[in-house]
Amino acid sequence: MGKRFILAVSALFWIYGAILFLALLPAPDAMAHPHVFITQRLNVFFDEQGLAGIRVRWDFDDMFAAMIAEDHDLNRNGALENAEVREIKDKAFAFIAEYDYFTFIRIEGQPLVVKEVTDFTASLKDHRLAYEFTVPCRVQATSQFKKVSVSSYDPTYYTAIMFVDKQPVTVKAAEIFEVKTAIREDPDTKIYYDMIHPWTLFLEFREKP
Repeated sequence: MGKRFILAVSALFWIYGAILFLALLPAPDAMAHPHVFITQRLNVFFDEQGLAGIRVRWDFDDMFAAMIAEDHDLNRNGALENAEVREIKDKAFAFIAEYDYFTFIRIEGQPLVVKEVTDFTASLKDHRLAYEFTVPCRVQATSQFKKVSVSSYDPTYYTAIMFVDKQPVTVKAAEIFEVKTAIREDPDTKIYYDMIHPWTLFLEFREKP
């Protein structure tokens, strides 16, 4: 009887400990990890005044592309018509406005709230899905370098965004400016329990001397 009693008490303590451990685990949202994977290209464009905006292109992983095609390629022709693109914008894109469209901009160290984007489009070709949209971002050029950073990330970390290896950034209509670009992890920004530093475009420009 004594041995059985000891075994029963040990089992109860083990069960209690397991329940306590599970209760102390973070909620499912807090344990998020990427389910969607994006490779990104940025086209930084200028006008005669300075920086005018950023054109963003996202290419998605095959699984997410298949889900969007299943839900929104209504005629099953392997492409997206205008009505289907509008539906994707409304139902599979607009909700990330809450997170600045995953595009976090700082101008001279000060955050710019991305309230809207323009010229959204989506394409589906050979089962490959891409979104493109423009982020207005006007910064007047001067004789001194202006510094702008563009961090691309999902704060919930359900989506992972990485720059493509080849030509991740292009610059357009900047002939009258001196422009420098660099892509690296941003040490001042942390997500996912402070373990992840998002990849960031660091942009500097000024009027040519």
